[in-house]
Amino acid sequence: MHLVDLWITRSLSMCLLLQSFVLMILCFHSASMCPKGCLCSHSGGLNVSCSNANLKEIPRDLPPETVLLYLDSNQITSIPNEIFKDLHQLRVLNLSKNGIEFIDEHAFKGVAETLQTLDLSDNRIQSVHKNAFNNLKARARIANNPWHCDCTLQQVLRSMASNHETANNVICKTSVLDEHAGRPFLNAANDADLCNLPKKTTDYAMLVTMFGWFTMVISYVVYYVRQNQEDARRHLEYLKSLPSRQKKPDEADDISTVV
Repeated sequence: MHLVDLWITRSLSMCLLLQSFVLMILCFHSASMCPKGCLCSHSGGLNVSCSNANLKEIPRDLPPETVLLYLDSNQITSIPNEIFKDLHQLRVLNLSKNGIEFIDEHAFKGVAETLQTLDLSDNRIQSVHKNAFNNLKARARIANNPWHCDCTLQQVLRSMASNHETANNVICKTSVLDEHAGRPFLNAANDADLCNLPKKTTDYAMLVTMFGWFTMVISYVVYYVRQNQEDARRHLEYLKSLPSRQKKPDEADDISTVV
C-alpha cells in the first residue's frame, strides 16, 4: 500500500506540474502573438484590446483565436478586404471612434456569420459598397457617421440583421432628395423608395423628350400646311390678276363660215 500511495502522490505531482507547464506555454504563446501596442488576456476566450494605441491601420498579426477585439479610439481610416478572414472565433468587434471612411466590399469576409456585435459608430463613413454587410448576423452600431442616404444605403440596411433598429439610428447628412437631409434614414425610406428615383427620373426625361419631339413635329406640320395654303392663295390671286383673252370679230366670222 505504501508503494501505491507513493505512486499516486508522484502521479498527482507530475500531473499538476505538467498542467502548469502547459498553461505557461499557452500564456507565453498568446503573449508572444499579441500585436504591438495591444493587450491580450484570457476571459472566456482571447480578448485583444488595442484601444487608444495610435493605430493607423488594422493589425495584420491578430491571433486567430481572438474572440473579442477592441480597435476603438485610434486613427484607422479604412477596413481592407478580408482583413479578419482568419478570426473564425471572433464575436465582438469594436471599431468606433476612428476616422474610417472606406469599407471594402469583402471587409468582413470570414467573420460576417460569427460576429455578434459590430461597432462602427463615430466614424466618417458616408457610403459603403452594397455587399459590404452581406450575411452579417451581428447587431451593428453605425450611428454618428455622415451618411449619404441613397439607394445603396437602403439596400445595405435591408440586408442587415435588425435593420429597423439600425436604420432608426442613421441620420442622413446628405441625401439624393434634399428634403431628407438631417432626418433619420428610416423616415426618409418610408417617404420614398430611393432605389426608384433614377428610374423615375429617366422616365420623366423620356417623357419630356418625347413631348418635345411631338411638339416639334406638330409645329412643322402646321407650318407646312399654312405655308402651302399661303402659296395656293398667292397662286390663285396671280391667276385672277391675269387679263382674260377676248375674241376678235374676224375670228368669229371665220368660224361661222367653216361651220
